[in-house]
Amino acid sequence: MRRKLAAGNWKMNGTSAELDRLGTLAANHASAISDILICPPATLLSRAADAVSRSKIAIGGQDCHAATSGAHTGDTSAEMLKDAGASHVILGHSERREDHGETDDMVRAKTEAALKAGLITIVCVGESLAQREADETLEVIGTQLAASLPDGITGDTAVIAYEPVWAIGTGKVPTTDQIGEVHDFMRDALKTRFGEAIGDALPLLYGGSVKPGNAAEIFAVSNVDGALVGGASLKPDDFGPIIEALDASAG
Repeated sequence: MRRKLAAGNWKMNGTSAELDRLGTLAANHASAISDILICPPATLLSRAADAVSRSKIAIGGQDCHAATSGAHTGDTSAEMLKDAGASHVILGHSERREDHGETDDMVRAKTEAALKAGLITIVCVGESLAQREADETLEVIGTQLAASLPDGITGDTAVIAYEPVWAIGTGKVPTTDQIGEVHDFMRDALKTRFGEAIGDALPLLYGGSVKPGNAAEIFAVSNVDGALVGGASLKPDDFGPIIEALDASAG
């Protein structure tokens, strides 16, 4: 049975003043069924890892460089994330693809580096509004999956997150039928490429304006194993109900 994962992406938000929220989250969900992950900004990684060291909350990075080390000013390697206490890393997020021009090949190289360092990778895919309106969604997702994922991933080392670009931070959410269509498509594509066992074991997350009010409905969709949550993950009072909805879907 695939593990359920509630992953919070703090993006470029948070200073040391927000670290106490992790303790609140850990205390409120000490008996959670689902796995819980928080990906704070790199400046907080080490302190965040220390803050949750005796809890079930895992800490992840928001990106890594494909190289192990070198003259890459401002970048962070997968080994550095691991050393700081991270167990996961988000790769290929649409904001990285758009703001930094990251291609599928670049995402694949980063994923290979992260896997080599022993990090669980959360690889993001998703279509733009123009691509959705042109009925190109499945073609785009299929291309991104094929090119962004390296060989050799397993359900223990990788997670796939579907994040329709037009739904991230906009309040717009695809219908459950639209989410289900993409997640079912991804499941079939992963089984075809990696084999039935691995393809079925890879957790699939949905991301894009997930909130306490819509979480239960989203988690009831076929092949949705959790969520990659942005803004709602910044406050325990908002992220908590999402975790509880995911737990309920696993029961």
